[in-house]
Amino acid sequence: MKTALKLSAVAAALCVSAAVQAQSNAPIKVGLMLPYTGTYAALGNMIENGFKLYVQEQGGKLGGREIQYFKVDDESDPSKGTDNVNKLIKRDQVDVLVGTVHSGVALAMAKAARENDTLLIIPNAGADAITGPMCAPNIVRSSFSNWQPGYAMGVVAGQRGHKRAMTITWNYAAGAETVKGFREGLEKGGGQVIRDLTLPFPNVEFQALLTEIAAQKPDAVYAFFAGGGAVKFVKDYAAAGLKGTIPLYGPGFLTDGTLQAQGPTAQGLETTLHYADNLDTPRNNSFRKNFAITYKANPDVYAVQGYDAAQLLGAGLNAVKGDISKRDALTSAMRKTVVDSPRGKFTISKAGNPVQDIYLRVAKGENNEVKAVAVKALADPARGCKM
Repeated sequence: MKTALKLSAVAAALCVSAAVQAQSNAPIKVGLMLPYTGTYAALGNMIENGFKLYVQEQGGKLGGREIQYFKVDDESDPSKGTDNVNKLIKRDQVDVLVGTVHSGVALAMAKAARENDTLLIIPNAGADAITGPMCAPNIVRSSFSNWQPGYAMGVVAGQRGHKRAMTITWNYAAGAETVKGFREGLEKGGGQVIRDLTLPFPNVEFQALLTEIAAQKPDAVYAFFAGGGAVKFVKDYAAAGLKGTIPLYGPGFLTDGTLQAQGPTAQGLETTLHYADNLDTPRNNSFRKNFAITYKANPDVYAVQGYDAAQLLGAGLNAVKGDISKRDALTSAMRKTVVDSPRGKFTISKAGNPVQDIYLRVAKGENNEVKAVAVKALADPARGCKM
């Protein structure tokens, strides 16, 4: 009887050991919730390609673990955000969420990630609340806060002596927050925003608002649009005869990934962002070469953000030798790492947002070329973060 019990105990221990071993060797489940249709589809594809490129460069593994992908189209619809993210959390039981572009959808993802204690890496959406009141140890961002590029362009506009500015954007979280940053930076230089113009997302009927800009004759206009909306706005701004009379500024999304479609109307436009196509560094040159070879296309800032999302995950997994169950150690390592990004090295704040240089860029040909560093090592204020 004693021998039988001992053998049973040994067998049970071996089963547990085998189960643990199998779990430690199982692929890391990465859930990609990105826009694959609609206005932001091209951006979602770039983010995914950037993420997968870094994993490919590491031999298909992060922290010694294979990566298994699950995909959901976020539809750029905040009302569907919770249902869509739960497909990955509850149905697919992913270890890590990666997404998304639309700030409204990202807020739903962040809420679900907090409630389910799921690791979330945000490769674009800049909603300030995510690294503000909604900050959490399991949420980090590889991109920016909406405040960062807006503030930097406000600083530049103020330095140029612009005293009266107008803003125009879609009426949603990203638009309101980037405008808030621009206003803060402009006021620091002695200027003011005299009027904020908005229209519903993804409406692209700009004519009435452009007529109002022409009537008000501000010193400058700050615009936030992206994807197809950015293409039409820049063309309409030029067609209204405003390009040559009232300087148009924006965060980099106004011209990133859209220059070819915008054509001559975008040439000379200045924007602020944490990446520029012609950054002449070994890291960026290597990244751009590998991306072009792999995908037969030139990368943009969205590809960089996807690439760096994978870098962040890799840093965490390397620190715990692939044991994703060691969440505290993993997320701590992600915040302590210095990311060797194509954009230039950056760190992660306690609130989970990149602390990074914001560049002033100019559209030349099909590139957004760096002119200067608008603000160095700019940290988001993380207002409301209690972590």
